[in-house]
Amino acid sequence: MSKPTSDPADPSSDALTSNTQAPAQTSAQASAQASRAQSSDHGLPPVPPLASDNGFRAIFQNRNFLILWAGQLFSQLADKVYLVLMIAIIAARFETPGQTISGWVAAVMIAFTIPAVLFGALAGVFVDRWRKRPVLVWSNLLRGGLVIALPLGIWLTAGWGTVLGLPVAFWLLLTVTFLISTLTQFFAPAEQSIIPLIVAEGDLLSANSLYTTTMMASVIVGFAVGEPLLALADRLMLALGVANNGPAILVGLSYLVAGLCLLTMDPGKENISAAHEDISQFWADIKDGLRYLGEQVQVRVAIIQLVLLSSVFAALAVLAVRLAEMIPAIKASQFGFLLAAGGLGLGLGAVLVGNFGPRFPRRFLSLGGALGMGMCLIALAWTTQQLWASMAIIATLGLCGAFVGIPMQTLIQEKTPEAMRGKVFGLQNNMVNIALSLPLALASVVEARLGLANVFVSMGALVSLGGVVTWYIADTALRKT
Repeated sequence: MSKPTSDPADPSSDALTSNTQAPAQTSAQASAQASRAQSSDHGLPPVPPLASDNGFRAIFQNRNFLILWAGQLFSQLADKVYLVLMIAIIAARFETPGQTISGWVAAVMIAFTIPAVLFGALAGVFVDRWRKRPVLVWSNLLRGGLVIALPLGIWLTAGWGTVLGLPVAFWLLLTVTFLISTLTQFFAPAEQSIIPLIVAEGDLLSANSLYTTTMMASVIVGFAVGEPLLALADRLMLALGVANNGPAILVGLSYLVAGLCLLTMDPGKENISAAHEDISQFWADIKDGLRYLGEQVQVRVAIIQLVLLSSVFAALAVLAVRLAEMIPAIKASQFGFLLAAGGLGLGLGAVLVGNFGPRFPRRFLSLGGALGMGMCLIALAWTTQQLWASMAIIATLGLCGAFVGIPMQTLIQEKTPEAMRGKVFGLQNNMVNIALSLPLALASVVEARLGLANVFVSMGALVSLGGVVTWYIADTALRKT
């Protein structure tokens, strides 16, 4: 009787046979841990963790990953609520009667986007040269300090006049936003690079289920709960006798809690790229990352799919306001109900992918997810007056998004060598941050010109087409190897 074959080009195929090896795995993993310790002590490349294929059970028993996940929760939620905080500060301190707030907000969005364009790839090169835990800790502690100090800085500069037609206090706000976004460029690749160091290879899909869901859900949930959270923080601080600073303290404390959580993580010894002071070497490393993406079709395609996914959820965060305005059953200010449905779908999708995803090839999971997202977006064009139908479709959209994001993030980690992860994840975050920022700035403008239904149909067609094209490219490359 012949043995079942597996696809050697697809890392998920190995997971199919792991359950039959479970009894011998405990001793094998103990031996591998000893080998990794010995190889690290002698400066040799560490032995990678063995696959366990235990679904979420192994992940929730992994202390280091739980610490990393907690840090991610506080940090990424703070990132998104920070933008809501900026809008609140602008409305309270800079907007004048009869003046639109959009110009002020656009300036903040530009200040938040520029570091992603300028430093996203370069930050990944630095991350390859530094220990990951200090990068994670300090990037959060510094962001927390900047946010908490911002109200004091605005108060001190309130009477300093204007520069280039803008108040000095607003220039300070833009500067702090620029610095916070710059620090974020270092946090993201360090976080993605450290996951394969603390998680067994067979648990990467489950780990990325939580990681990717948290990342995507923070875009949706952050904007949805940002205003209520800031209002609650303001009331609590007023009860303690602190006026006007509650929202900034809440966001700053979220960053600080993230940093303190990550301080307790122990990733063990890492392979660190040799330090080079010559700036030309940094550019050479960026080119090295681009060269690697050019050679690795699967990794390149996975990043493109993550960029498309990020664009969809960022646009949805904006378009949900208009959708809520059109639905008779709710007010525009209650758009959080719609976004919460998407977050619920993401969570359910993460559970499904984490438990059943290892049974299927990564590229087929992402293809099904992309086609499902496309159909959901097109279906939304016909439910712009119906609350429950829209919520159900958005929840399904979130579920399908998990089938794209989680397998693709896992594939990138599996296919990228440790020495290249900072460079690759830096480039990935560069593109994803741009993909997140542009829809936030442009979605409402396009909707005003084309109409909400036409925008949803166009997005659905583009997502479906992108999913099919990227799947075809990856599948063709696999067949040639």
